[in-house]
Formats: sequence, structure tokens, C-alpha cells
Amino acid sequence: MQCSWKAVILLGLASIAIQYTAIRTFTSEPFQICPVPSSMNCSLSQEVEPFDRFCDDFPSYFSYNGSRVKTHILILATTRSGSSFAGQLFNQHSDVFYLFEPLYHVQNALLPHLTHSRYTADRRVMLGASRDLLRSLYHCDLYFLESYIKPLPANHTTDKLFRRGASRALCLPPVCDAFNVNEANIDEGECVRKCTLLNLTLAAESCRERRHVAIKTVRIPEIGDLRALVEDPRLNLKVVQLVRDPRGILASRIETFRDTYRLWRIWRATGRKPYNLDLSQITTVCDDVLRSISTGSEHPAWLRGRYMLVRYEDLARQPLQKTREIYDFLGLPMEKGVEEWIRNNTRGSNEGLAKHKYGTLRDSAANAESWRLKLSHDIVDYTQTVCQQVLEELGYRAANSPEELKNLSLSLIEDKTFAPFL
Repeated sequence: MQCSWKAVILLGLASIAIQYTAIRTFTSEPFQICPVPSSMNCSLSQEVEPFDRFCDDFPSYFSYNGSRVKTHILILATTRSGSSFAGQLFNQHSDVFYLFEPLYHVQNALLPHLTHSRYTADRRVMLGASRDLLRSLYHCDLYFLESYIKPLPANHTTDKLFRRGASRALCLPPVCDAFNVNEANIDEGECVRKCTLLNLTLAAESCRERRHVAIKTVRIPEIGDLRALVEDPRLNLKVVQLVRDPRGILASRIETFRDTYRLWRIWRATGRKPYNLDLSQITTVCDDVLRSISTGSEHPAWLRGRYMLVRYEDLARQPLQKTREIYDFLGLPMEKGVEEWIRNNTRGSNEGLAKHKYGTLRDSAANAESWRLKLSHDIVDYTQTVCQQVLEELGYRAANSPEELKNLSLSLIEDKTFAPFL
């Protein structure tokens, strides 16, 4: 059946009217597409996903008036650098969903035999998978994590999530009813014992209820490895990199990872360096930090307003002040509960730390340079030689003699300010 010329004209006019209405709808001032309160707005020209899916996640991260930004936080560190303590500064915030080392599962699945003695190139095998998992977790998609948990969770429940009890959000309703939301200190072991199986569906619900997501990891080598995530406008990711004097890191690892660092213990006890000592156990740390410092010193546009370097020693000596500075950088309000936790967990005794090697209760100021009483001068001297540039960049002084090493009244930490990249 053929249409008359009048019908064709009417259809054409109707089509124009529909297109005009659509254009006005998408370009009028009151309505914005995925309003991100920064210069990085998602647009129709981005060929990432179909439009009807590309902005689906934005309402949970940004309000339509642009006033409530969901900030994602990554605490980037290396083992035995104080990262567990730093992570707790966010874990104690009532509006932060905190995860402790979820990338452990990626490493355990892809490189189960990876140790602290392996070279940087080996660790990079898991970088792609780690970035994908982080992106999913920041979107509160905890099901993505199931692929790496062994044994595979059944019906989205598991008792194998690494350090589940280190996350308050996973010990409180709606995830677990064993504890009250007002409880100031929840023991990690008690959480695991009382909460039993973790329901990942309820955990995802808890994640979506909070305004901010914070993740702590020691399994990303350097800041440059996070560029793809930092540049993703859907994440609003900010990175707090925690660094520590490599001499302190080495001393802590020797005490904590006794088997892996057995040869270092022999060197310390006998004064003779074993011929087969794996020197990469400390040089890799310094090389990673140096690359991050190099990246930061170039002030790339993608890091502006997204990156802050924090020395563990500064955090240990002035925990309340430094935490406020970190919170200001992130745009988070400082809660009374966070302040109370800091006061209660930075004035303890260092006795018994060997029994609780991953604990956070300690005399933080005294702990900052306690490594000087644990390492021999020849080990310190070697570390200072191979990590000289990092020590200088971060403001750590060298101990030039055994007397200087043991003289705790002579601080080896210079006063140095590391301003956020704005």
C-alpha cells in the first residue's frame, strides 16, 4: 500500500519534531548527562559502552546536583610499611567501605608461589587482573572477586576472604548481626568467629550504602601502574601512597617473615653476608618507590588532585595531624570515632608485637625508628648504599657509624613536606 505525498510530508514533519524534542531534552540546562563535578565528564562521543549502560552506575557515585561525590581511595604501599595502620584510618570512618588486601586473592590464583624475593617483572604478571578487580570492587561488584577465591564460593558465600575481620563493614549489619554499629573496637578474630560465612550479596549492599570505598594494597608496584584507573572518570579515584624508610621495612620483614629472610638473620647474627643472599628483597622496594617518585616529580596532568605521598614516620609521630591532612586532601569529613581510634591505638606498648605482627596497637612514635636497635650497622650501611637516592628523596639521613645508628636522640628523619598534587 503506497503512501500519498501528504502522508510523507506529515511523517517527515513528525520526525523532525521528535528529533528536535530529543535534542532539546539532551541539551537543556537542567538536565546533565552523568554530571561529574570536574572537567572529566562522560559524553556521548566516548566509545566505551552503549549509552544506556555507560551511565547506569553514575547515580550511585554522583548526585544529580553534583554535590555528593563518591570518592574512591587507594592506599598504595609495600609490605611492612605501616599500611595496616594507615588502612584503619579509613576503616574506622562510618561512611567508608574498607577492604583489606583483596588483591591477595589475585596473587594467590595467578602467582601462588610469589614471594618477597621475586623480581618486579614477575609481579607485573598480575597487574592487568588486579586493575580489573579494583575497578569492579570500586563499583561494589564483589561477585567479580569470586573468580579468585579458592575454593569457589557457593551461593555467593565464603569463609575464605582474606582478612575479612579487618573490615568493619564486613562485621556489621547488613553483613553480620553479631556486632552493634556503635561498637568502637571490633576484634578481627571475634568478627571471623561470630560472623562465620561472608555473604557477598550483603557485602555489596553494604558497599553501596556508603559514600566512599577505600582499598589497601601492597601488590601494586608503583603509582604509574594505576594510571588507567586514575584517569577513569567513573571512579573518582584518589591515591594515598604510604612510604617508609627502607631500613625500617627491612628490619620489620626480617622479624615478620623469618623463613624468607633467614639469610638476612644469619648476616645480622654473624656479621658475614651470605654469598647467596637475595639482595632484591630490599632493592626492589627502593626501585619501586623511586619510580613512583620520578612519576610524581614530573607532575603529570592525570595525577593532579589525585595523589598524595605520606611518610609512615610522619604518620607515626603526628597521627592526628597527618590524618587530618589526608582527610582534607580526600575531601572527607574527620569523624570523632576516627580521632578516638587514633588516640587509643597510638599510645600503646610495643611489647608483644611479635605475637601480633599485623596488629595496629602500638607506641607509634617510638616504633618509627625502632629498626635502629634491630639491624647491624653493616646491614644498614649496605641498605643506605643501594637505596641512597630514595633515602635522599624522602628525607632520611644516613647513619655513618655504629654509634650514630644506636643513638636514638639523633633523629635520622628530616622535616620534609610532601604537598598533594593539586
